[in-house]
Amino acid sequence: MKVSSRQMTPALRTSPLEDQAPVRAILGPTNTGKTHLALERMLAHSSGIIGFPLRLLARENYERMVRLKGVRSVALITGEEKIIPPQARWFSCTVEAMPMSRPVDFIAVDEIQLCADPERGHIFTDRLLNARGLSETLFLGADTIAPLMKALIRGIEIETRPRLSSLGYTGHTRLSRLPPRTAIVAFSMAEVYAIAELIRRKRGGCAVVMGQLSPRTRNAQVALYQNREVDYLVATDAIGMGLNMTIDHVAFAGLSKFDGQRHRMLAPAEIAQIAGRAGRGTRDGTFGTTGECPSLPEAMAEAIETHKFEPLSFLWWRSSKLSFASPQALYDSLCQKTPHPSLRPAEPASDMQTLSALMQTPAVRTLATTPDHTRLLWEICQIPDFRKLGIDSHIRLCGQLFSILAKDGRLPSSWLKNRLANLEHTGGEIEDLMHRLMGIRTWSYVSAHPEWVENAEHWQRHTRMLEDTLSDALHERLASRFVDKRAASLARRLEEADGTPLLCAISKSGDVRVEGHDVGHMRGFTFVPDPEAARSDQTLILKAARRAARSEIPRLVARFLQTPESTITLNQQTGHILWLGEQIAHLRKGESVLHPVIHVEDAEFLDTAHKSKIRQRLTEFLNTLLQQTLAPLFRAEQAVANHPLLRGIVHSVMENGGVVTLAAPPSLPPKEAEFLRRQAIRLHGPLVFCTPLLKPQAMALRSLLLRLYKALPPTPLPPEGAVSMRLTAPLPQPAQELLRNVGWVASHGLLIRVDIASNIVQDMHALCARTPKPLPFSLASHLGVSKKDLPDVLRGLGIRLQSPAPLPHTHAGPPAPFMVLPTRRAEKRKQHQSRPALRKSLQNAQNNSPFAILGTLRNRM
Repeated sequence: MKVSSRQMTPALRTSPLEDQAPVRAILGPTNTGKTHLALERMLAHSSGIIGFPLRLLARENYERMVRLKGVRSVALITGEEKIIPPQARWFSCTVEAMPMSRPVDFIAVDEIQLCADPERGHIFTDRLLNARGLSETLFLGADTIAPLMKALIRGIEIETRPRLSSLGYTGHTRLSRLPPRTAIVAFSMAEVYAIAELIRRKRGGCAVVMGQLSPRTRNAQVALYQNREVDYLVATDAIGMGLNMTIDHVAFAGLSKFDGQRHRMLAPAEIAQIAGRAGRGTRDGTFGTTGECPSLPEAMAEAIETHKFEPLSFLWWRSSKLSFASPQALYDSLCQKTPHPSLRPAEPASDMQTLSALMQTPAVRTLATTPDHTRLLWEICQIPDFRKLGIDSHIRLCGQLFSILAKDGRLPSSWLKNRLANLEHTGGEIEDLMHRLMGIRTWSYVSAHPEWVENAEHWQRHTRMLEDTLSDALHERLASRFVDKRAASLARRLEEADGTPLLCAISKSGDVRVEGHDVGHMRGFTFVPDPEAARSDQTLILKAARRAARSEIPRLVARFLQTPESTITLNQQTGHILWLGEQIAHLRKGESVLHPVIHVEDAEFLDTAHKSKIRQRLTEFLNTLLQQTLAPLFRAEQAVANHPLLRGIVHSVMENGGVVTLAAPPSLPPKEAEFLRRQAIRLHGPLVFCTPLLKPQAMALRSLLLRLYKALPPTPLPPEGAVSMRLTAPLPQPAQELLRNVGWVASHGLLIRVDIASNIVQDMHALCARTPKPLPFSLASHLGVSKKDLPDVLRGLGIRLQSPAPLPHTHAGPPAPFMVLPTRRAEKRKQHQSRPALRKSLQNAQNNSPFAILGTLRNRM
């Protein structure tokens, strides 16, 4: 049917071709065969142009046309790539790159409903109003644009096609339950990566498709999916525009997107466009939500299923009749009023923003004084901002390009080489490669204008080669990060299981593997499934893994029984016993402090006999540990076996784990007392302790044993090597009891190790045996206290100190020393001489002290 000029709105008549060729539209939902029909119609004509919304689609259909008509007859024109053989008759293009001045028999534009897209809509609207074939013009898209088509192009023939298969809504599905052949749609790179990582862990891997990918990378990723190497696809809304893959289900991980200007919710028609990728040909498809995305409202889901949406109320428009008399005239022509009420002026796109900014620069105003330079300026402003580094960066680049081209006519090869040098590396992460690819796209776009670049053919080949190299590297990174082929194969094998037993084993490191795929780990003797496998409800994997663990347990127990002591450790904070770093048992209260009970942890596959063997082996380990760490105490027990007076004392020390306070100081003959000291058992009044057991390792072990036996709460011990520690707050009674039992005494807010406290008391006793002595300040630094607090600390240890008498106000000399009375009984000279170094230090310091020491007031700690 022909459309006459009388049927057209006068303001929209732009070409007499509209009087001669029919204008048709084939509208409907996805999977109606619209694009297939358009290609058939175009190839039936002697020449034709078809415009696609994405470079990916233009490339995909170019390759399809090449297979049908041969490489010499088909051309590809996109912003970054131009393949135009001299005999080319059919052109696959992006909508922006369609050669509008080239006369051809057939013209088609796909996804024409994008006339309503805020960012690119004015370009599609221009093609709707002005792109015409000599014999036939065809527009493809959603039927929401039908009323506006009728208003703008009267007499247009509109054919509505039904979907070839049904599309059903399944509601919300957990990511772990999504069926194979599912496309998961997210609307940001971060979301795509996060979901892809999760799918890799749960199902072995996925392909990734985003609009930023080059056609080569996209095709390689699609091949992963189409060849069933993976069963899941994670993509942006780029799959909504004609990418034909075998998708059974589309799951939305979100329903909002950033459209370049604001974050907004998707319209029902946009959701339908993406959901329609499910099901191909006569095969039905389903759609739903997943992850944190809520279920769709019932009315929206029904509208998508029935393909009924509100028609578009307006289209975006910008004048294509431009004046190049000057930059200002150009800008004014871009801002003309719309010729029809259904058209709305487009918001300033990136090209207009760049033009507006460059018009203000003196260099551009100086150079853009002719129509040719103004046209050049506009062409440069239309370079897409592939790099997305910010509008200011893009404006600077465009300004630099214009200045060089306006002055020199061509971009020198040396200049372009320097710009590409930093983009040739294939190392780095996915984000680095994508950033370089975006940079390459900019220079591919520039070199695709042969009049701009010196030796243009070389740079076109070079940028194409760089893009291919980076695309291959990007595909490898994506596959490496998001695909585990063995796991994907196993997941498929499990879903297609035919009763064949799966191969299962446990590695020496404890990894449980099914068909070579890690599905869990042996934590000691307990099988712990991989948390992701457990959450994904892969019951067959877990069943096989448990079967492997059950068969391997006897061998695992046998290996443990032969294990060296170094592989078993005791956590002295918690009382847990570990084998190869994994908890297998813990200590409980026993019949005495030094005889705790070993409790083997319950495990799914351990029987009573296994536990008995493990407990016996651990008992040997614990006895060895106690004998080694507390050896001086056990030696003392054996040494006093023939000394009746000492057996009771040592037995009390043993019963209390190394330190005990008796009811009264023991009275021992000198010979017996000396023998006890040789066994490293010291007496200090009623206090008896084994000196070597005050070392950090032995003290930590004794602390654990005492806590278990007396049911005391965990109490941090002073740092290793410390002889004292300042208390910031009063200790609770259980903590005081534990610290006293392991060998710490408290005095005036200070914890002092018992052997140090005993030494200080004995040395003070020896120093002041007969006469008062000044208090040595060296003790303050030794104990880590101030000189002011030292007298109170010493009083707390039982050392008698006396302050000096107050001085009269008229006294002008130095204050009298703090004098104290001598001790009531003197230490034996032998004891006094046993510590010559400390005694010498005390004697050197006594002349500088304002205090004097009397000796011990009481024999207590």
